[in-house]
Amino acid sequence: MQFGIFTVGDVTEDPTTGTTPSEHERIKAMVTIALKAEEVGLDVFATGEHHNPPFVPSSPTTLLGYVAARTERLILSTSTTLITTNDPVKIAEDFAMLQHLSGGRVDVMMGRGNTGPVYPWFGQDIRQGIPLAIENYALLHRLWREDVVNWAGKFRTPLQSFTSTPRPLDGVPPFVWHGSIRSPEIAEQAAYYGDGFFANNIFWPKDHYQRLIDLYRRRYAHYGHGTPEQAIVGLGGQVFIRPNSQDAVREFRPYFDNAPVYGHGPSLEDFTRDTPLTVGSPQEVIEKTLTFRDSFGDYQRQLFLMDHAGLPLKTVLDQLDQLGEVVRVLRTEFAEDRPATVPDAPTHASLVARRDAEAAGADTDLQEVTP
Repeated sequence: MQFGIFTVGDVTEDPTTGTTPSEHERIKAMVTIALKAEEVGLDVFATGEHHNPPFVPSSPTTLLGYVAARTERLILSTSTTLITTNDPVKIAEDFAMLQHLSGGRVDVMMGRGNTGPVYPWFGQDIRQGIPLAIENYALLHRLWREDVVNWAGKFRTPLQSFTSTPRPLDGVPPFVWHGSIRSPEIAEQAAYYGDGFFANNIFWPKDHYQRLIDLYRRRYAHYGHGTPEQAIVGLGGQVFIRPNSQDAVREFRPYFDNAPVYGHGPSLEDFTRDTPLTVGSPQEVIEKTLTFRDSFGDYQRQLFLMDHAGLPLKTVLDQLDQLGEVVRVLRTEFAEDRPATVPDAPTHASLVARRDAEAAGADTDLQEVTP
């Protein structure tokens, strides 16, 4: 079970002080937060991709490459990479380069984002969002696995005898998660390729995500990748922790009310009841996070949103110290009674080992049938 954090990179006024960080301060803070995540024992740091204010992470691989140079163990990911408005060729090149620079400590989450105007900014039509996601990923999948690609599609110019460089590290592409908050087509896409499905369930009630994850698991098995229980699932989450739950609610409320993604909407109490948001004591965070397994089955990755809505850097770093303690308990609790047939989250090392084992098995089969 992997635990980590993801950032949306918003630049938001602190409602308690009226101060707003500069873009430079926010970018540097994201690096500090990533380094802190490794320090407290988390597994994953993921950054979103946005091209509009009040967000700053327009170049995820630049940020992740810098973080890679300053960390040793942290898995670097995205949340999400815009498969609809980025050129698949550039995605293939950028993340293969990041693989090499990080020693394989990278995977990628594909998604369509939640900002409609980004489509025309990059020359695309939002009404083609799902077809773009399907076609662009089909090309990306081939670019990482075929040394020479000939390809023609609807949304970009054809490729003739094209080789994406650098080639993936050790000949193994980064593991891909397909992120979704609403679309069954994306769950189907993840299942078809045998990739991971990340349900960023921080906005809607759990029954919606139960349907999406159940669809993904069933179709994963349908396509012959394993049993439904062996499908690779990730979940979002969101916490604010203080030793006393009343203190946590009192401190977090003004930030919740001012948040750019849900401020001025549902009350904190309603949002806490209907989504994974937990504002309370460490024990309350542990207890609620453990219920995710009851709702969605055993899963492989849990990411928390920690650094948004104007929370000052000092507060976020303190929150990460407390999250590190919470995660130590969660690791033990999630491991208890976890079936041996449920796989771990893929890593570069495990993917290389699987490729080599499959190649050795194929060689053995060939020898057995050769006269």
